[in-house]
Amino acid sequence: MTRQTKSNGQDFQPAAARLQSMAASLPATSRRIAQFVLDNVGEVVHMSVTELAEKTESSEGSVVGLAKTLGYTGFQQLKIALAQDLVTPVQFIHEDLEPGDHPDTVVRKVFASHIQALQDTRASLDVHALNRAVEAIRAARRVEVYGIGSAASVAEDAGYRLMRIGIEARVLVDSHIQAIGASLTGPDVATLTISHSGASQETLTATRLAREAGARTIVVTNYGKSPILAYADIVLFTVARETNFRTEAMTSRIGQLAVLDTLIACLALEDYEASSEVLRRSFEILSLKRY
Repeated sequence: MTRQTKSNGQDFQPAAARLQSMAASLPATSRRIAQFVLDNVGEVVHMSVTELAEKTESSEGSVVGLAKTLGYTGFQQLKIALAQDLVTPVQFIHEDLEPGDHPDTVVRKVFASHIQALQDTRASLDVHALNRAVEAIRAARRVEVYGIGSAASVAEDAGYRLMRIGIEARVLVDSHIQAIGASLTGPDVATLTISHSGASQETLTATRLAREAGARTIVVTNYGKSPILAYADIVLFTVARETNFRTEAMTSRIGQLAVLDTLIACLALEDYEASSEVLRRSFEILSLKRY
């Protein structure tokens, strides 16, 4: 594989070539992970850090350590770099697109992927887990909602929607405030974490701290094994294929919003009279904001 040039003019080695050139000098565990990645690049770009650790009989820390040895900030960045060796640049806009696609084709492909994500998420949503999430939130004195990056806007929406049906909710989208807030929760608090990858350090840390403090932890994450599951009492899965190569894909958020919309509708129906009254009052207040 030949060297390529970044847009800023810097010379760089494609991820697989870099891995190949360093493999022989790596410690045994890292070398085993590296060889698996080289032999299964097409599969690895679809894996979580937990899944790769299991496949290579190593640990999540070893996988992340290898990525950092190669010069990446973590496994997610390594996956993106590997994907760049596999896909055309247009697939970072949307995985189903081809250069030169007519707008009619773009509309069809983008909407089809979003519809597919909703159908797959509906099929995977565990109603028992949904009921447990409703019970945990209704039993809590307050709810803390965590999200970072592209999940922050989803967390803000969830917090607003909870407030509209009379549930005290606090949305924390700053990693430092998340850590402090989570450590100060307790058995009378439920936390709701939104994380597509389930491997974001910030929200993983907040969820871990909340659980250690005794809070009930609810996680909305994409289907599959990921580190955050170790700290989740209740998991609500989404299914969004499109985000294999993109870290800010809209499809993941559409799935998250649908799951949260379902959760909040169930919460409202659980205490229908009180929720209806709070909604009526909030509509009256908001009407003052409109001409």
